[in-house]
Amino acid sequence: MIRVQNGAKERVEQATTMTELHISVVGAIDEIDAVAWDACANPPPGGHNPHQEAIYNPFVSHSFLSAIEESKSVGGRTGWQPQHVLAKTPDGELIAAAPCYLKSHSRGEYVFDRGWAEAYERAGGSYYPKLQIAVPFTPATGPRLLLRPGPNSDAVGRALASGLIELCKLSGASGVHVTFATEPEFRLLGELGYLQRTDQQFHWENAGFASFDDFLGALTARKRKTIRRERHDALQDGITVHWLTGKDLTEDVWDAFFEFYMETGSRKWGRPYLTRSFYSLVGAKMRDRIVLIMAKRAGRWIAGAINFVGSQALFGRHWGAIEHHPFLHFELCYYQAIDYAIAHKLPRVEAGAQGEHKISRGYMPTTTYSAHYIADTGLRRAIADYLVRERAYVAAAGEELASLAPFRKDFVVEPE
Repeated sequence: MIRVQNGAKERVEQATTMTELHISVVGAIDEIDAVAWDACANPPPGGHNPHQEAIYNPFVSHSFLSAIEESKSVGGRTGWQPQHVLAKTPDGELIAAAPCYLKSHSRGEYVFDRGWAEAYERAGGSYYPKLQIAVPFTPATGPRLLLRPGPNSDAVGRALASGLIELCKLSGASGVHVTFATEPEFRLLGELGYLQRTDQQFHWENAGFASFDDFLGALTARKRKTIRRERHDALQDGITVHWLTGKDLTEDVWDAFFEFYMETGSRKWGRPYLTRSFYSLVGAKMRDRIVLIMAKRAGRWIAGAINFVGSQALFGRHWGAIEHHPFLHFELCYYQAIDYAIAHKLPRVEAGAQGEHKISRGYMPTTTYSAHYIADTGLRRAIADYLVRERAYVAAAGEELASLAPFRKDFVVEPE
């Protein structure tokens, strides 16, 4: 049975093949109890969930998603309409969820499908709206099918993925796009008929380094010399670097950082995605999970990079500056992040999308995964054919890029 209720809080309910499992849609994350959501998004260690590691990912937390919505960075006329998908038992217990948005464009996703949209539109189709299962403006791998641990997790995950397809049909969307998913989710969705897409990012792996100098010791002599020179040159002109977290994240600090974000975002994207209030909200909700790496000169903040702390990684998101100094970007975004990860024994630094220049600084190519359900059979066949070739290219490019590693020949970095 499927029932659609129209109105401001439209819901879609579907009885699945599991006993009395109901899948519904809500138009705001704050309609969902935070504890119940986080029990699915970041469950504690243990349980029976085969598709989600028992680790903390800050971006799928209720706090992060609610900060995006409360700040009006999504919703309204942004082209990101929340349509979060929930799976509940008959007594109303939330056992699975997916962060979902109805999209009217392809901006802010970092998995580029504009070519697909243009081809479909030339053929007379309408690519928008589409459903995006993602964390807005955040190219970081993490769980997308959020499953509360239990003996039926696999079946619940499959029901949730099937429910996304049903929602696609009911909403008139052209497809469902699950981006920056985990590899197990990627494989599960592939089994259910979603098309599979891969790409590359560059991550730094902590091989148990005791210090930054210890990390440098794993590099070739030429690379060590280059990095030392870059770090030295970045901090000329009296520049100092500060790690700010917790109570250090004052409104004055956020004012300065937002100025950096607007300056850089306006040049890169034309229109920055996040509002000023996002930083105040996320700073209040997640202050102990945020590290701002800020540069100061002559008594004022001049540049900064925002990072979120997971249990297994430091996630570098975006940076900005109002003064431009040689290598300061590398220092704040890459080298200081490595320093922080070593000091806090974090296994990995993920420094965001793109950037082959990261390889010479110890960040190695890592595969990222997305899965796509395309409703139109003709478009689906065309995209499937394209993705066969694209996956082969990504794999070959990854091998070639890995050969450029700056590490000594006798030092081995284990891939993720």
